[in-house]
Amino acid sequence: MKDFVQELTWRGMIQDIMPGTREKLNEGPTAAYVGIDPTADSLHIGHLVSIMILKHFQMCGHKPIAVVGGATGMIGDPSMKSQERNLLDEDTLNHNVNCLKAQLSKFLDFDGDIPNRAELVNNYDWMKNYTFINFIRDIGKHITVNYMMAKDSVKMRLSRDSSEGMSFTEFSYQLLQGYDFLWLYENKNCILQMGGSDQWGNITTGTELIRRVLGKEAFALTCPLIRKADGKKFGKTENGNIWLDADKTSPYQFYQFWLNTSDEDAEKYIKIFTLLGREEIEALVAEHSQAPHLRVLQKALAEQVTVMVHGRGEYEKAVEASNVLFGNADSEALKSLDERTFLEVFSGVPAFEVAMSEFPCPVLDLLAVKTQVFPSKGEARKMLSANGFSFNKEKYTDVNGTINADIALGGKYILAQKGKKNYYLIKLV
Repeated sequence: MKDFVQELTWRGMIQDIMPGTREKLNEGPTAAYVGIDPTADSLHIGHLVSIMILKHFQMCGHKPIAVVGGATGMIGDPSMKSQERNLLDEDTLNHNVNCLKAQLSKFLDFDGDIPNRAELVNNYDWMKNYTFINFIRDIGKHITVNYMMAKDSVKMRLSRDSSEGMSFTEFSYQLLQGYDFLWLYENKNCILQMGGSDQWGNITTGTELIRRVLGKEAFALTCPLIRKADGKKFGKTENGNIWLDADKTSPYQFYQFWLNTSDEDAEKYIKIFTLLGREEIEALVAEHSQAPHLRVLQKALAEQVTVMVHGRGEYEKAVEASNVLFGNADSEALKSLDERTFLEVFSGVPAFEVAMSEFPCPVLDLLAVKTQVFPSKGEARKMLSANGFSFNKEKYTDVNGTINADIALGGKYILAQKGKKNYYLIKLV
């Protein structure tokens, strides 16, 4: 068995850890869990830290348990939240749970012939028939209001939101999460709960409940909340979350997110979000420091995470799409892009619409009258004559030529290119 705590420590993945946790884990294989809130039908990269912790846990010989909060997801965790979230109905939650199961199987071995195969459980299964009276009688009496009020997540929420306060529904969340830990301890021999550092209060409520109800010792471990070097929230872009679902965030966008990280962030992220070993990472860091402009760290990070989430094939397509914009890709590479990826690759370039009825169209009219690719026909004539212009990645030099609609990619788009880096998109409507 590998030393799990030691592995996480050098990767920078431990924020808080209860005394005795490392020693307990080194005694032999055991079980631990991470809770996942099913408020969406896809995980996003904000979940990846917890998922990677479960991955390392399994690789170190222990049994990982992913708890999808079908019950607690109906309430909403107040930790570090500025306001109470909307409650989801049971059908929506069930749909979300099924989607999350499929995504988690990319990281954890649920079906292998190994004693520590992963398990996924839904806390709705043990909460749905537990009556409120029984819960407050059996569980509520063990944890005082004073104890619950002392939690940072509660104090911060109350101090920030003095006008509206906190509902009893949200206040009870830590007790419900604590009961999850108690149930898993009794039924799954799960002695450790892990999560983000914002979960420390909820997790320790669980260890305290186990101590008071069973007289047994349980353990807690949290990872730091990831921030970018500039202090901004990790995983957020102008378009929102970076999702693991390819329909919500395309593999190309996903790849670009990691590729565009800063040097400082890439050095941190490659330890947290990949399975590369310490020596390999140190070698990459050293190589990167010799020639930062080659972005060795970012390329290795983007490859590792994209392959893990979307597979080798989608990674290679994302690289090829990047080369279309930034490299020396030819027209065949351009034509191989699906429409969604094509539009994402060229989303920031100037775009023009030209009616289909305008074709066939003299090339100079197309470039300087129907669009503003060039400020004048004279400028267009000069660059075409100098062999500095392309349509759809193919050189075009005929200043007296006529452009037909059949050159449009997918029957919709013509990509005009001045020099190496200046692109324009002409959409046929």
